[in-house]
Amino acid sequence: MRWKLGLLLLGAVLLGGGGYFAWLQFKPADLPAGFAQSNGRLEAERVDIATKFSGRVKELLVEEGDTVTAGQVLARMDTAELEAQLQEAEAAHNESEQQLDQAIALLAQKKSELALAEQEYERSRSLGEKGYTPLEKVEQRQSAKLTAAAAVRSADAGIERAKAAIAAAAARTKRIAETMKDSVLTAPRSGRIEYRVAQPGEVLPAGGRILTLLDLTDVYMTIFLPTDEAGPLEIGAEARIVPDAAPQYVVPATVSFVAADAQFTPKYVETQSEREKLMFRVKVRLPPEILTRYAQRVKAGITGMAYVRISPDAEWPERLRVKLPEVESPGDA
Repeated sequence: MRWKLGLLLLGAVLLGGGGYFAWLQFKPADLPAGFAQSNGRLEAERVDIATKFSGRVKELLVEEGDTVTAGQVLARMDTAELEAQLQEAEAAHNESEQQLDQAIALLAQKKSELALAEQEYERSRSLGEKGYTPLEKVEQRQSAKLTAAAAVRSADAGIERAKAAIAAAAARTKRIAETMKDSVLTAPRSGRIEYRVAQPGEVLPAGGRILTLLDLTDVYMTIFLPTDEAGPLEIGAEARIVPDAAPQYVVPATVSFVAADAQFTPKYVETQSEREKLMFRVKVRLPPEILTRYAQRVKAGITGMAYVRISPDAEWPERLRVKLPEVESPGDA
């Protein structure tokens, strides 16, 4: 029994020694002076595709994971009620135009009546001055002339009312047509559909989300650095990102943001001592040309390590030289 126990102890020592040797071989090398590192996860700028007005979702034309281009139609809202309102507005517009034609014709009639009334008044006034027409008759002709002039002014006002009605009907028609345009939801920028928040048939309020779009040309990693490292860090400084899912690759990046105020580190930092430190939030952004080149490989949420160059004169170690996949997308081989 003792010899068995001895063999077990010897095996445990060898196993432990082998594990320690492997850890020494594969542990990350220390960074040279002038560099800083921190862990984080890739994030892409999110854009919510939402309704401008309340209504029912008629159809969704994309699925989660689909790649879309700017201006592509993503969803349509039910516009049956709007179509009825548009027909009503167009009918009101046509009616207003007919009223304008009638007002113009009425004005011509009233002007003719005014001309006749003025002629009769002038004739009566001339005869009255000579004593051939009684004064009462002259006054009647004058009253008829004034009434005809008032009718002309009323007809003029009727034309303006008809024009105003036409403008109002045209504005209403345009407003409803624009609302119908807003019922067709398009992609504001190219990207990938992350979530379908609503489904066809659902009734949404104004501003209700339908889809979430990830802009894969705006991808970054948020990391946290202590004061002594964030202080000398410059906007635009070179950086490298090594994804956990593909540690054989080193992706170039640039520091695009350094927070003005210190804050606690996020929950996913491993040790409690690190979480108790006040750190500065830093954004390390991937270049758009790299993201475009490897669009099918880019995924938000992937964890990894970010390395930033604090000193412009520091030279990147060999293990952090840029190394990108030769195959740009899963379909290119």
